[in-house]
Amino acid sequence: MDAVVVYESMYGNSERVARAVAQGLGERVRVLVLDVDDAAAAPDVLPEADLLVAGGPTHAFGMTRPATRADAVQRATGDVSRRTRGLREWVESMPRTADARLAATFDTRVTKVKPLPGSAARGAAKVLRRAGYRLLTAPASFYVGDVEGPLDEGELERARTWGRALADALVPATVPPRV
Repeated sequence: MDAVVVYESMYGNSERVARAVAQGLGERVRVLVLDVDDAAAAPDVLPEADLLVAGGPTHAFGMTRPATRADAVQRATGDVSRRTRGLREWVESMPRTADARLAATFDTRVTKVKPLPGSAARGAAKVLRRAGYRLLTAPASFYVGDVEGPLDEGELERARTWGRALADALVPATVPPRV
């Protein structure tokens, strides 16, 4: 069993969540963690994986766009990624898969807007389903105290736990039934 975790991160919070998810998954399966630029440069890696986990920050009620990334760079008070490609562009470039591949999605979002609609994870899940992926579980959100972070207390452990749950669900989902 193999999993690939692909993430976009502007302030480092989504990357930390991606790595924590990978730690949880890694207790049962082999895991490769890639940012969206590295994933775009290595398209041959994904077809070999049993599970694709994709995640990134929620900006303006969904996946980042060039304008929201530019706004994040402009407003940053600390280190910020100046990437031009985000999760949206990467998932939208995914080729349609003929076999129902497994996927899971996550996002990071600001704690004070928990009840607001919109989610990068739900948006990515929708695009992946259209590309022929089957979601292993509902999209997950992990929370940061403010736009630049930090992650709320306990969120990295919750991400590791979610990764373990993905691994537990992955094993029965990929084992063919006995006849």
